[in-house]
Amino acid sequence: MSKNQLLEFMDELDDSITDETEQPVGGARVSKKRQSGRREKDARLFVRAQEFAREFQFTYQAARFEEAWLLGALNEIAEHGWISDVLKKAKGGKEASVYLCKPGPAAVEAQFVAAKVYRPRTLRNLKNDQQYRDGRTDLDSEGNKIYKSAEVHAIAKRNTFGEALRHQSWIAHEFRAMENLFAAQADIPRPYARAGNVIVMDFVGDALGSAPTLNEVTLERSEARPLFERVMRNVEILLSHGYVHGDLSAYNILYWEGAAKLIDFPQAVSPKDNRNSFRIFARDVTRLCDYFAKQGVDSDPQRLARDLWAAHGFKPREDLHPRDLDPENAHDRQLWEQRGSA
Repeated sequence: MSKNQLLEFMDELDDSITDETEQPVGGARVSKKRQSGRREKDARLFVRAQEFAREFQFTYQAARFEEAWLLGALNEIAEHGWISDVLKKAKGGKEASVYLCKPGPAAVEAQFVAAKVYRPRTLRNLKNDQQYRDGRTDLDSEGNKIYKSAEVHAIAKRNTFGEALRHQSWIAHEFRAMENLFAAQADIPRPYARAGNVIVMDFVGDALGSAPTLNEVTLERSEARPLFERVMRNVEILLSHGYVHGDLSAYNILYWEGAAKLIDFPQAVSPKDNRNSFRIFARDVTRLCDYFAKQGVDSDPQRLARDLWAAHGFKPREDLHPRDLDPENAHDRQLWEQRGSA
């Protein structure tokens, strides 16, 4: 980028500054020098993205600032050879977007790979995550247990630094779950790599786009029962390896060439360590049974959930002795109250 282009871009940033930056903050105005410094920093970040773009050109025609943000997110993944091009956005979501990518030399056996790019922490709501985080070990950006007292304290306080750590831990847990479940031969996309806010995995679909989710498909009656049994077999694989999906439904299962692939694991919970795990598990099973009931498959979701749970040595909290309930857990407290009034 030339000096004139840099100045033009800085002018654009200046025009985009809202009146809020001109207002007093804590009784003092933001100085022109400070505003100029901010604009220059933003401009230089943009220039760095443009310099990288000369080496890593997208086929996907992203919006100007989406391109700069995407380059920053995918930089390390591209440098390590997992992707060589971004072809199109395959799926947009509130938490993350999935991009159809051409593989690099590190994933040469794949025809296409998917880059799941999480939105920045500031653009997602972490308020409803706690039921899934119960019993979890927080992980750092490398997937290792967070043990430094300052980091543990920040997470407990939920300050800005702590929320950033929680965001990274959320993504790290998904990648670890995918690695473990793929090794266990569950029907999921093969995970290749993770860096920052990005997970690279096999792309389920073709050059035209992603495979449809199961809720978009009307199954032939002859295939509905075998597919239901296959999906439930995957539910059991997850359970036997210490996972409950946590958000499993026809919306989180891809259907491609007669086969199902389970996706989206950041909220996966431990059946042993999470105090809400059986309730979450029963909800997953019920959602699946509801979909397949519309495809002509009869089942008893409550009995199925309890039988699978018991078969793997777990006991629903509803069946626990009162001394084993946790009065600080909302679900347990409700059970305690119900038993007290019985």
